Amino acid sequence: MVFGFKAAAAPEASEAILELIRDYHVGGIIFFARNIGMPEEILNLTSLLQRETKEAGQKQPLLICIDQENGVVRRLGEGTTVFPGAMLLGATHQPELAYQMGLATGKELKALGINWNLAPVVDVNNNPFNPVIGVRSYGEKADHVAAFGIAAMKGMQEAGVITTLKHFPGHGDTNLDSHLELPTILHDMERLNEIELVPFKKGIAAGADTIMTAHVYFPALEKKAGLPATLSHAVVTGLLRDTLGFDGVVTTDCMEMKAIADTVGTAHGAVMALNAGVDLIMISHQHGLQKDAIEAIVSAVEHGKLAEEIIDKAVARVQRLKAKYLSWDDIPMKEEKVQVPAVVGCSKHHKQALKVFKQGITLVKNDHNLLPLSPVPEHKVLVIYPNNSYLTMVEDKRYSGNAFGELIQEVHPTAAVEELKVPLTGGDIQEAVTRAVGYDTVILGTLTAAQSPEQQQVVRGIKALRKHTVVVAMRSPYDLAYFPDVDAYIAAYEFTTPALRMTARAIYGQEQVGGKLPVTIPIL
Repeated sequence: MVFGFKAAAAPEASEAILELIRDYHVGGIIFFARNIGMPEEILNLTSLLQRETKEAGQKQPLLICIDQENGVVRRLGEGTTVFPGAMLLGATHQPELAYQMGLATGKELKALGINWNLAPVVDVNNNPFNPVIGVRSYGEKADHVAAFGIAAMKGMQEAGVITTLKHFPGHGDTNLDSHLELPTILHDMERLNEIELVPFKKGIAAGADTIMTAHVYFPALEKKAGLPATLSHAVVTGLLRDTLGFDGVVTTDCMEMKAIADTVGTAHGAVMALNAGVDLIMISHQHGLQKDAIEAIVSAVEHGKLAEEIIDKAVARVQRLKAKYLSWDDIPMKEEKVQVPAVVGCSKHHKQALKVFKQGITLVKNDHNLLPLSPVPEHKVLVIYPNNSYLTMVEDKRYSGNAFGELIQEVHPTAAVEELKVPLTGGDIQEAVTRAVGYDTVILGTLTAAQSPEQQQVVRGIKALRKHTVVVAMRSPYDLAYFPDVDAYIAAYEFTTPALRMTARAIYGQEQVGGKLPVTIPIL
């Protein structure tokens, strides 16, 4: 089992999780932002959990995992390095940079006592309207995604951190979010073998540690209508184990996601997943559901609905993984103030990350050489962008804000800034367009315009004023499809501060960015 928890005060251990470790010998923990503080607090927490595990008589340390994909999905905060996410890395077209970022990410995680990263994402994002993968993918080409995913994986493994290829057998060509409902992918086996499965096949050959299943239904693989891959014996055992030859650890995605919780239910789904061939059941939030799942599994074994042999095989795989990566010798066992290794948030990692931001951010369009802009006071510039209310459920609300306007003002102090409060009303849209009248150039930040007709109206309304317009995609590069006639367009791929600061500097010619789109912008 891999369980998450919420303590009364972060970052502390909850009594509920300590009970599960002591009395149930739960061997896996997942952290979210609610568990994350400053580096010293994180290391204190991981050390405490490991001490409790050893005192409970567990033979091996806890698996402690986190979604540190970087970019828009990250959990670590202040005091750690902000590394670029997958699509920005993909835009560099240099897989060796993914290795460097994987190695650096792994070193910081390992130094904080986090031994398992739920990354890299190796979904091939060939659907521009995918609401949950998008910039979490390295791009739209299977071989490209495989090369970057393997490089990132190798980097983290070199740092001593367990890795995860996700989401098997592929979540890239969906237009639904499995956090909210059950997506279906209708492709036949020929197509799956040509695209979706390529990064997984190559990743397995390169030494994948764990693979996470997708809560997605594949009719070509599973005969039972509506049965997601996570619960499918045909997918997990038939395809992943038998056909692709993967004998590493298979974990579910969170079993509280609605694709599972609202269909078969979390506890019953845990039994079904084990019967399908999964080794680890992930329940990230609710203590009641965690206990329900344990009881459902015990009952299933007792009543002959889940063979002990299946449990034994899963345990053996998990123990083998732990033996390869984990050691009690790496864990502070004394209750004393911990010393965070200097590698966490170090200047070397900061410089490496900035190099990648510079090589990945993409100037997609620059009609009439509008850019670079001049930062002189006489050049009247207005910056307009929405506050970030377009998070997917996997993104961390703690990092939902961005300071794009302030970052432009670092370069051009007299630039005016207008942050739009979402949801936008018709009056808000008209007010934003009216305000733009008195300016020479308008810089517009967008956040997944496909999901926001209001953002589209703001951009089009300002463009209709015949103003010079610069659009910065602060997440999805596909936004350009909705306003192809703007003068200049930059894909920042993420709203992290380093990405937006590099973008601001590029707009004014203080940096030369070198990225090339790893996806195709559709013509709408």
